[in-house]
Amino acid sequence: MFKMKNLGLALLLLSAPTWALSWYAWNRYEVFPVSDTVFEVVERPGSAGGANDYWCGAGDYAQRVLKTKTNQKIYLWKAVGKSVTQPGRKRAVQFSLTPPDNPSASPGYSLSVKAVGDSLSTAAAQRYCYDNIDRECSISPLFCN
Repeated sequence: MFKMKNLGLALLLLSAPTWALSWYAWNRYEVFPVSDTVFEVVERPGSAGGANDYWCGAGDYAQRVLKTKTNQKIYLWKAVGKSVTQPGRKRAVQFSLTPPDNPSASPGYSLSVKAVGDSLSTAAAQRYCYDNIDRECSISPLFCN
């Protein structure tokens, strides 16, 4: 009986969803490592999913988890599309601290999550977290005190 309980517990832990491995950015977008050099920012269900939200998640993760310097470049690695870390989630963007081998055409002057190779410094990306500070604080005042 005891061995059966332990086996059941072990199987339950092994089958736990990958959300247990996620990290939440300031705007509550989830961030998951894809590889040693690439991470994915996954849209929060029910959110508008603007480019600034993905860049906020990337900048916040780079600053607070990866402990990068504020001038470290973050590169758009894979344009907005289906999540590879969270099957069934339809909108996610992959970023890296190293430039991709095959960037899109030269970067534009507008914020985008479609042009592979676009980049921002960690500080510039993280600043997008504070664009909607009033809205975020009304939803979750815990982070705003």
